[in-house]
Amino acid sequence: MVESTGGEAGDGGAAELLDRPLPEGVRRRVVAIVSDGFGGLTVNELPAQLRQYARFTPTRRAKFAGNAMAAALEGDTLFRQRIGERLRETQPELAGALDAGTPPPAADPLDVAAAAYVLRPVGWSKLVAAAGEEAQRADAERVDEETRAELDRLREQLAEAQARTRAETERLRAELDAARREADAVHRKLRAALSDVKRGEAAARKARAETEAVRAEGQAQVSAAESESRRLKGRLGEAEAALEASRRAAREGRSVEDMRVRLLLDTVLDAAQGLRRELALPPVSVRPADSVDAVEPGRMTPKDIAARALHEHDPAILDQLLALPQAHLVVDGYNVTKTGYPTMPLEKQRLRLLGSLSQLAAQTGAEVTCVFDGAELAAPVLLAPPRGVRVLFSKAGVTADELIRQLVRAEPPGRPVIVVSTDREVADGVAKAGARPVASVMLLKRLSHG
Repeated sequence: MVESTGGEAGDGGAAELLDRPLPEGVRRRVVAIVSDGFGGLTVNELPAQLRQYARFTPTRRAKFAGNAMAAALEGDTLFRQRIGERLRETQPELAGALDAGTPPPAADPLDVAAAAYVLRPVGWSKLVAAAGEEAQRADAERVDEETRAELDRLREQLAEAQARTRAETERLRAELDAARREADAVHRKLRAALSDVKRGEAAARKARAETEAVRAEGQAQVSAAESESRRLKGRLGEAEAALEASRRAAREGRSVEDMRVRLLLDTVLDAAQGLRRELALPPVSVRPADSVDAVEPGRMTPKDIAARALHEHDPAILDQLLALPQAHLVVDGYNVTKTGYPTMPLEKQRLRLLGSLSQLAAQTGAEVTCVFDGAELAAPVLLAPPRGVRVLFSKAGVTADELIRQLVRAEPPGRPVIVVSTDREVADGVAKAGARPVASVMLLKRLSHG
């Protein structure tokens, strides 16, 4: 609540005080007057605490800055005088009547009290107090009117409830009569059902007699069926004998079919020989091994042989292996990276090796699979495999060595499979399975040469 702590110099009612808090209705009108007066003041003319609301609309100022405006009006005499000047411009008749000490009788007491609080004419505190009393009387009258209206509403609701109760009673009585009529109908139906039951019992006795007759007839039919069954068993024996005879005939006919197949094979071979004569193909005098460039025995010195022999870690051996048709290169990933660049983090080891393997796959056209040990990982790896390289991580409880042996066993016999690993146990195991083990150093040399 805004209270007056005393008048200021230059106000007509400077010595007047309010003996009670400013009534809420008067306070709202005062805040509205201050909010409307903002529009005619510059930012510099506003108190410092109100300048942040200068761009607000009057409604928003009254909503968000009501307390600040009321406090500024009470404590800042110059600001109140400026608001009073704006009020005199907008409501000159009311301001003149207050200055003359004769407020308009027909004016709203709250508007009169709010204007008097802003302009501070002589006797303004009495006007504010009178407005508060008038507001209290108005509130009391409003409460009385609301009470009477509520009482009338309750009376109407009571009358409606009584009417509904009477209607519901009539409805229940009608339903009770209908239920009684329905019960009488049910009793009649029950008596009719009892009569039907008696007739049903008589029909059941008749049906039992008919059933006995049917059972006797059925026994006679069973005897006839047994005789027919014995006759059919005899015919079945005859059919089995005929089937055995047909099987013997089929076995004899099979030898004829074998002769036909042999004759067809001879025909195909004769046709192939005729085609070769027609195409004038020369006889095979040169074998594929004769076309290989090599030095025959006795034409190469031991010095030349030593010069042309390959070292067991020569990367040329790996190129020769990868040049085989359908070659499959299986790489023990961490075995290679920890041999070639062990100081790098695992992630960078994997990226460097996979990038080099992608280039090798593009150069040779061989199938490349790189296996890493999943136990080395602290979390799942988000990795996009490079082109031409299959990347596998071993599952929990399975080592990379076991996964490599599974890959080798999965390949068909005769396919060239090259396994790169320095681990002797891995090399021996894949060699027994038909794969070719290669040391990690050889692959590193080959990758370093590009």
